[in-house]
Amino acid sequence: MFAQIELSAGLGVAIVIVLAVAFYLLSGLRVIYQYERGVKFTFGSFRTVYPPGLRYIFPAFQSVKKVDLRVNTLDIPRQEVITKDNVSCKINAVIFYKVVEAEKAVIEISNYGYAINQLAQSSLRDVVGTAELDTVLARRDELGERIRKFVDEFTMPWGIHVLSVELKDVELPEEMKRSMAAQAEAERDRRARITLAEGEAMAADRLLEAAQTIEKSPTALQLRLYQAMVRIGEENNSVIVFPVPIEILSMFQKQKE
Repeated sequence: MFAQIELSAGLGVAIVIVLAVAFYLLSGLRVIYQYERGVKFTFGSFRTVYPPGLRYIFPAFQSVKKVDLRVNTLDIPRQEVITKDNVSCKINAVIFYKVVEAEKAVIEISNYGYAINQLAQSSLRDVVGTAELDTVLARRDELGERIRKFVDEFTMPWGIHVLSVELKDVELPEEMKRSMAAQAEAERDRRARITLAEGEAMAADRLLEAAQTIEKSPTALQLRLYQAMVRIGEENNSVIVFPVPIEILSMFQKQKE
């Protein structure tokens, strides 16, 4: 009976050991997805970077830090900036970046997302502060590229490449909005006046050409007179009576010539 108890106890211990070993072996399996890389450490020291696939480590001695290589977006909070021409405005932006060297992103920086956010905020204030308001409104792409280069210079040693920085919204004070609206209205009025003046000048030129043509050809004057009479008759439904026949006027015109 004691032999059976000892046998059962030994069998139970063996089962526990087998289950513990199986659990240990299975816990070392790691799946690295296509968009990830696994940074492997052995006893705390960097060993290699795992490509995508099923990988195995010894949990007690090794570890794997997974790094996402996809493009990430990061919102830059709204910043209050004073432009070169002393205009206060609020600007927010979005930054696009991706990890290009997984081991550096793990070893060189503890939280690269937070670090990129802080760098982007600082560079946004610096770059916009050196530009005038008209430049900020009209050349956002150029300012975004300057910010991108500035941030990318710091992040490349971390194994991170900044792809793009886009300025989203530029919020102006209310008095500046009213001033810009008044300026735009004045500009539109100026253009309208110029267009009207150009139209009057062209009409005057055409009238001068018509007068010169009529002066050279008395028949043209007579035809123009007939055309005017027809229009007057159509519009006012009236009868026009000439006390002197048109032919007599033509005769006087020939004698004068």
